[in-house]
This record gives sequence, structure tokens and C-alpha cells, in this order.
Amino acid sequence: MKDYVITTDTNADLPNYYIEENEIGILSLSYTIDGVTYDKDHELPYEEFYSKMRNGSMPTTSQVNPQAAKTIFENIINEKNVDILHIAFSSGLSGSYNSARLAAEEVMDENSNSKIIVIDSLSASLGQGLLVHKALEHKKQGRTIEETTDWIKANIRHICHNFTVDDLQHLYRGGRVSKVQAVLGTMANVKPILYVNDEGHLVPSGKVRGRKKSLITLVDSMEKQIGSYQDKNDIVFISHGDAEEDAQYVADMVRERFGISSFLINYVGPSIGAHSGPGTIALFYMGESR
Repeated sequence: MKDYVITTDTNADLPNYYIEENEIGILSLSYTIDGVTYDKDHELPYEEFYSKMRNGSMPTTSQVNPQAAKTIFENIINEKNVDILHIAFSSGLSGSYNSARLAAEEVMDENSNSKIIVIDSLSASLGQGLLVHKALEHKKQGRTIEETTDWIKANIRHICHNFTVDDLQHLYRGGRVSKVQAVLGTMANVKPILYVNDEGHLVPSGKVRGRKKSLITLVDSMEKQIGSYQDKNDIVFISHGDAEEDAQYVADMVRERFGISSFLINYVGPSIGAHSGPGTIALFYMGESR
């Protein structure tokens, strides 16, 4: 049985130590801020990225480049003689899935003995990262690439995402709310609650007044969704836009309510943070439904 590796892209927001420990291949999405373009090989520290945003800088982002994806897939196949299972950023939020799919088709056309399976995660940030984590667990248990793929496809919509943002102006710039909603919401200290739906789109689910209430609401949503998936031995992922204390506050609430003690907490990377802004908090877990 041919071995395989799992790859994803930078929008999975997995920490570098995790990527290295698990030998995950990464496709890079670039972004530009203050006239300088960055990617995973030329990184801006997250704290500096969010500091620039707080000071008014407006970053722009790009999707996965098909040629760059092809090169990475080819290098993995040529160096390791393995198949590839690629878990891509949601097609509902970017064209990166399609870019990876086209690159995979080209590589397979030129390497008839190689298999590259590209999965649309319908997920974002550490929701995508959680799907990668679950895929790695199945691989370590000896599951074939087909068995792991089948599990992912059956469980994608059980990866729950709940977000809140601290500043509506960033959602306004990304077209998520109107200018009037952004201005009035900011004046009234309104914090939106958003989630990623079954089609992989980031959509609003409600709004509350005040930062603390928005964080509590994330965990309230988890309580409604987790159902039979509640397992104190499972892991919960939390990402943040340079708001680590708030991320830890959410982790403490999850620990208290559900007895879960295992967490992976990391920054929302620039490709997503460019649209959600500083102060974003996102909570990811397995649940009955999104």
C-alpha cells in the first residue's frame, strides 16, 4: 500500500511547530500590507501585522497560485514517492480549492502512477486546521488515503465554526455588513456572531452588545451544537486576531462547561485576519451540525 502525505494551505492557521512535527505540506497564500507582499517564506510577525491594521493599514490578499501548487505537489511526489491528500480552504470563501484541484490534475496527467485527492474543506482558519488534525489521526491509525478521504467527506459539516469580531469596520470593508450597520453597531458596542455554514460561507448568526457577552455566546453556541459529540478527551481549536487573553478566557469557559482540557490556540493568520481584523475570536469543535 502506497503511503501518503497530508497537505493544506496557510489559511488552516496551524502553528509552525505543528506543521513541522506532522510533516504537513503547505501551499502559501500571499498578502500585501503597506506595499509589501508576504507569504509563508517571507513572513511578517502576527503582532506587527495586527498592529499595522490597528493603525489603519488595509491589507489585500490573494488565493493559492496554481503554478506554485503544482510545484509543491510535484516536489512531494518526486522526493517521497507518495500520494497526496490535500485539504483546501473553503470554496465558499476563496478560489484556492479550484487552484489546487487544477494543479493536482496537471500533476497526475504527468505522473500516471501518482494520486492527489483535493478536498474542499468548506472550512476556514482552525476549522480547516481541525479537519487536518482529524485526518492526521486517521492516517496515524493506519487508514488508507481512500478511508481517510471518506471519513473527511462524511464529517466536514460536523466541524463547527463560531466567530466574533471586535471591530465592524473590517467586516464593512469586506462587504459583510453595510456602512450604516458598521457605524451604528460600533456606536452601540454591537458585536456580531458569525459562523461558517454548510456551503462554506461565513454568515451572520446574531449580534450581542459587549465584548464579554460575545465571547460567552460563542460557548453558548457550542453547547447547542455539540450534542453527542461531547467528549472530554477531544480537542478544541481556538484562533484569535492578536487577542490571546480573550482566547484563553473562551478556553476556560469550554473547560468548565464540558470538561475538555485539550486545546490548540493560535493566531488567525493574515489571509483571513485581513478581513476579520484585530480582536477576532473563533471557536472550532466537532458537533451535530453547523
